[in-house]
Amino acid sequence: MIAPEADMDRVPRGAAPPLVEVVVPVYNEEHVLERSIRRLHAYLTDEQFPFTFRITIADNASTDRTWDAAAALAAEIPQVQAVHLDRKGRGLALRHVWEQSDARVVSYMDVDLSTGLEAFLPLVAPLITGHSDVAIGSRLHRQSAVVRGPKREFISRSYNLLLRTTMAAGFSDAQCGFKAVRREAAEQLLPLIEDNAWFFDTELLVVAERAGMRIHEVPVDWVDDPDSRVDILRTALDDLKGMARVTRRALSGALNLPVPERVAKAQLPTGMKRQLPSFAIIGVCSTVAYLVLYLLLRQVSPAFWANALALLITAVANTSANRRFTFGVQGRRDALRHQFEGLIAFLIGLGFSSGGLALANTAVARPTHTVELGFLVVANALATVVRFLLLRVWVFNPRRGRAAADLPTPLPSEH
Repeated sequence: MIAPEADMDRVPRGAAPPLVEVVVPVYNEEHVLERSIRRLHAYLTDEQFPFTFRITIADNASTDRTWDAAAALAAEIPQVQAVHLDRKGRGLALRHVWEQSDARVVSYMDVDLSTGLEAFLPLVAPLITGHSDVAIGSRLHRQSAVVRGPKREFISRSYNLLLRTTMAAGFSDAQCGFKAVRREAAEQLLPLIEDNAWFFDTELLVVAERAGMRIHEVPVDWVDDPDSRVDILRTALDDLKGMARVTRRALSGALNLPVPERVAKAQLPTGMKRQLPSFAIIGVCSTVAYLVLYLLLRQVSPAFWANALALLITAVANTSANRRFTFGVQGRRDALRHQFEGLIAFLIGLGFSSGGLALANTAVARPTHTVELGFLVVANALATVVRFLLLRVWVFNPRRGRAAADLPTPLPSEH
């Protein structure tokens, strides 16, 4: 159900539409909503923000008194309106408000205002001038100042690394709740986005990038909200499913977007087209063997040692198989060196998987072996990407062999 029109439209009849619309999606946020909206309104009415604006509170089927608080704020403050939806979903709320907006720029931010508001003007300014199509706040920018726990830091960096390595994403931070889009760009992008929950942000950026739109990034100051209600495990799994779905759509052409010329002409590096299928097959076999070994060893040893031993055994076998079938290296020459360098990739994988186990124990009280496996699968997906890059550009790089062969043979010393 959508709120009555009187509650939805607080802009006077005949008034010019605002330049910027700020959507604040909320679910059971009665304890913080009024304070945050008043703070946001105070910032936007200050002389430092020179553009006309509208604040829209989008209530995602709250079960507490959030809607009452939102309606009261809309009745009191002329630039605030409130919308109520019967279904949950941050993406659903943004889609609904953005599709109906008459503002030149549509944006959103999280209700906790974790992101410093001083970054909002730099966020929307390039969109108002037409310089960019989409703008995002980035917590991973080198000039950002971020305060958050190691668990969320690990998740955020791992997720964005996975996006860059598997989907060639050029943006640095997909999930920061601080974004803006030109309305014309939003009209093109929204029909192509399927997700209505947390993956909405990522899908928006991936589709925008593939369409050749310019994405502007702004470094932000960001302080973690300790009261966040995000289900970390479920969100991570949904994000991975979303990535797989978007990749399938892109490869099949279902996105129906123009492909930039530089992307259309891009080719895989020499040899990678042949190497990837072999590496993938070996990787799947290694992963299955690793999971089986982990489950067996887990019956008699703690999670850390079961993970380390299973990873070590499969890493040695994986390096040998990739040496022979993926990179075409035969004979015993340099075999020991290849295994030693392959163990460095193993240590990186151990770091990822150990971090995944630590995260499982932090996110879930007394996690089952199945939950541990879920975190390990995600961690090993990241480690696999890093492993392939290390094997290709370092361990089995043919230039190293040629460079060694070209070195002059030292002359025998005279006594």
